[in-house]
Amino acid sequence: MSQASIDKYEALSDFLKKFYIPSYILSPAEAVAVPSTRPPESPILVFINSKSGGQLGGELILTYRSLLNEKQVFDLNEETPDKVLQRIYLNLERLNHDALACKIKEKLKIIVAGGDGTAGWLLGVVCDLKLSNPPPIATIPLGTGNNLPFAFGWGKKNPGTDKSSAESFLAQVTKAKEMKIDNWHVLMRMKSPEKGSCDSIELPPSLHAFRRASPSDQANMEGYHTFRGGFWNYFSLGMDAQTSYEFHSQRKLHPENFKNQLVNQSRYLKLACKQGWFFASLLHPFSHNIAQLAQVKICDKSGQWNDLHIPQSIRSIVCLNLPSFSGGLNPWGTPNPNEQRGRSLTPPFVDDGLIEIVGFRNAWHGLVLLAPKGHGTRLAQANRIRFEFKKGAAKHAYMRMDGEPWKQPLPLDDETVILEISHHGQVNMLTTENCKSKSMYESSPKVQFSDDGTEDEPLVANCEEEFRKFGAADTFKIPNDV
Repeated sequence: MSQASIDKYEALSDFLKKFYIPSYILSPAEAVAVPSTRPPESPILVFINSKSGGQLGGELILTYRSLLNEKQVFDLNEETPDKVLQRIYLNLERLNHDALACKIKEKLKIIVAGGDGTAGWLLGVVCDLKLSNPPPIATIPLGTGNNLPFAFGWGKKNPGTDKSSAESFLAQVTKAKEMKIDNWHVLMRMKSPEKGSCDSIELPPSLHAFRRASPSDQANMEGYHTFRGGFWNYFSLGMDAQTSYEFHSQRKLHPENFKNQLVNQSRYLKLACKQGWFFASLLHPFSHNIAQLAQVKICDKSGQWNDLHIPQSIRSIVCLNLPSFSGGLNPWGTPNPNEQRGRSLTPPFVDDGLIEIVGFRNAWHGLVLLAPKGHGTRLAQANRIRFEFKKGAAKHAYMRMDGEPWKQPLPLDDETVILEISHHGQVNMLTTENCKSKSMYESSPKVQFSDDGTEDEPLVANCEEEFRKFGAADTFKIPNDV
């Protein structure tokens, strides 16, 4: 460790020393020399998207680097998180006889600052790397929707970038609790066109795992293009994704006009009005409704695929993992006792291996979510769902995963496009006392009733049993027939 680093460490307050990681832990090239043998109480790695939140991302990097070791704060536009974590964890393995290194590995946490796409990127990397002791993750909201931070109590407003605001956030991290969150795997397969290539499709760049499958991938099929991806919060298809796609397209062309969060949200609402989603029954063709675009199937507890009935009026469908969508709204809500009893629906737990499937008719239907008990059309809960797109209904469909939209070409002749979502592992999130998400293990027991009116076991106990049946554990594997 250089003399400058030693001087900086000794000048830090006792509070900031709780988070400080010595340079030799972060890089094998550093000499093993530290000014103190006392291990930090809450060592952190900070990943910041410098392009998020207008100028806020860049300012936040400067602030955290002034408070901590500069080498424990990373700009995601300069170095990818998978390379950083691989390097650090390999170094920690090399230092497995070093007491300080072992303590840091045991207590390590991650802070990620950016939009939902950036946060999902970090979550995916931690899940994919299968680290020996994966660190829990806290999220700083720097995007437009900020659904991930809001769902776990970190707020949805862009934070201050001054030292006081940063220290306040760090103080929250020390008090935060851990909660597991389900990971959802996406496989999309489309027939290879005779001319051209599917590589021209602009898939979401920030979704790190959404890349072309290798030729050795068992899911790959001759004559087809196969893509893999994943999400943590939601996948949506239809009108909301179309509005998001237009918003992102305009922001890409004129980024200087999208630096204010409130202005961005107002632009988003104006686009929904401009596209006519408040009067969808009059302005949008019936062929673009979900039931006309795709056949939807869900997998039951026995592994049997069944058709999911989609009402003809539904123009948007959301597969939701967290109780936060479009800036903090909860499309699923909490099913009443009759729905829990008759349809076997449960509250939206984030670690039960189930995804909530919700439909919307138009933008007015979406505004129902602003009411205290408002919700969309609850279609089903499942641990696997498949969309089989029909030929000739439309030339393309709009899709979105964790805030990142794209325009997906659909079959015109006898081609097929299949998109399948399945449960795939979990990671640990850090949560505050304002956390909106619920764990099936921490919720208070809710009583269910059988058909004869007698009480059944508490809902949480039943959910735990279903959790085991669905295989929602750390060792969960992608089913062979996905």
